Amino acid sequence: MPSFEELLNTAQQKYQELSSGDTPWIRIGTAVCGHAAGSDDVINAISAELEKRGLQANISPVGCIGLCYAEPIVDIVKAGQPRVFFKNVSVDQVPELVDSYLVNNQIPREMALAYSGESSVDGVPSLDSLPMWKHQVRVAMRNCGEIDPTDIYQYIARGGYAALNKAISRMDPSEVVKEVQDSGLRGRGGAAFSTGTKWSFLVGSPGPTKYILCNCEEGDPGAYNDKGILESDPHTLVEGTILAGYATGASNGVVFIRHGHEGPIDRAQKAIDDCYELGLLGDNILGSEFSFHMEVSLTGESYVAGEETALMESVEGKRAMPRFRPPFPAQSGVWGLPTNINNIKTLSYVPEIISKGGEWFSNIGIERSKGTAILCISGNITRPGMIEVPMGITLKEIMEDVAGDAPGGHKLKFLQTGGPLGGVLSASEIDIPLDFEAMAQAGAILGSGGIIAADDRACAVDMTRLLIAFCQYESCGKCFPCRLGMTNLIEILERICKFESRPDDLALMRSVGQNMAGASLCGHGQLGWNPVQSALKFFPEEFEEHMEQKICRTGQCDGLMITPQRTRSRWTSAQPLELRI
Repeated sequence: MPSFEELLNTAQQKYQELSSGDTPWIRIGTAVCGHAAGSDDVINAISAELEKRGLQANISPVGCIGLCYAEPIVDIVKAGQPRVFFKNVSVDQVPELVDSYLVNNQIPREMALAYSGESSVDGVPSLDSLPMWKHQVRVAMRNCGEIDPTDIYQYIARGGYAALNKAISRMDPSEVVKEVQDSGLRGRGGAAFSTGTKWSFLVGSPGPTKYILCNCEEGDPGAYNDKGILESDPHTLVEGTILAGYATGASNGVVFIRHGHEGPIDRAQKAIDDCYELGLLGDNILGSEFSFHMEVSLTGESYVAGEETALMESVEGKRAMPRFRPPFPAQSGVWGLPTNINNIKTLSYVPEIISKGGEWFSNIGIERSKGTAILCISGNITRPGMIEVPMGITLKEIMEDVAGDAPGGHKLKFLQTGGPLGGVLSASEIDIPLDFEAMAQAGAILGSGGIIAADDRACAVDMTRLLIAFCQYESCGKCFPCRLGMTNLIEILERICKFESRPDDLALMRSVGQNMAGASLCGHGQLGWNPVQSALKFFPEEFEEHMEQKICRTGQCDGLMITPQRTRSRWTSAQPLELRI
């Protein structure tokens, strides 16, 4: 097997040919957002147009750079020229783009989004000046939109696997754990537990077979950053997992991905296969005594499968239902063996932490919330997409400076944060920092990073009903506080939305919610009261109007007769209106 130095030399030569040769380098976003916007057809059209004109170019499918509102994005680097990004490129625009820029060196400015590089482009803004870019500090997303996620050499050329080489050749496993502890990294899957501390639990468990599980179940409506990383830069997850294995003495890694997410599945598997081929996975990695093996495991469509003990059940081929604890995973996890479970984002930070040091990472962020947050912003906004910003920036800054106003002159009304188990925050109450403790105190959670914006056309009561409908459907049913509690909550909210509420419904919901929080087996039931509790806190007048005045100020609930159907995403109504969860 080649040494790391040999791999690096090969990678740098290949990357130099791509980025600074005479042949133009064309990168096209092919993550799910680009794919949905037609990037596959754009790639084919560009290839056909180049062949028709007898032109040469290197074409690389890349992941999502994060500017999802501008997809399909085509960016082109020509010799001696800055990198130019073109937005919302359609098949019909391809001949003009090729003719104007590749042939005549004239930038079609109506198509241009931004440029990146030392020299400027007249009439085109720099990438750093774009509203969605200017606040970003990219750590886990450093390669998103930059490299072909299926080309391991592009990852290595940009510093990939240098942290693994450093750890194996110059660091004791305990030193790796200490760097992660010193960094202040906390889990990015929702619980926000200290990653270094969690790793230390596994260190003390006996081997030789121990597991690192990477959780990419990601069933939250509005969250797609785990999938975005795997689609755009799967090697940062693979390298982070191997480092976790080295630090804890683990022997095996499993990437747990929801069935049907073909882009993340295919690219994660390709990254693992390539690592085996180059000696970065398997026995005696990079000539050392350390061995580590990885695989991809698929789960069915179950939101609860993201809970760490339910995840282990699913990996074992069982129904995804949470286990009683103790024993905890570090003592008895998957197949009864010591196990550590981390989120995709959490592990994706580790290579940079080991490369640059825990102190470097801890200098980003605020107080106990160190590093960056990867956010997925969607809903009624101008610029939906995925961003990585330092912890401590406020939600207000994100919504006003990054996401943009609601279309059509409407005003932001509330945010739904942290997934369906998170909270509903009034737009007047979002001047709070991205900080785990501050957000919890405000009645919300950061969770896995999904933020859904709703404008003044949305009904807070109806949104709460939709969230609880999702949670009720996704309850695994193992424990009755969650199984019955979710059912009771949705029944009450249905009555309120149909203007058929009873005088004691609010008191009944509070009682049910408190029982769920105190008696449910896992976080699904324990946090299931959050959406209702926060909506009652910020929008009590809307509940009062529905219950006492029998009106909905937005008209969303007027005459709405809703019958829940046992389908994943659809409810039927007497009106010609489709509501999606």
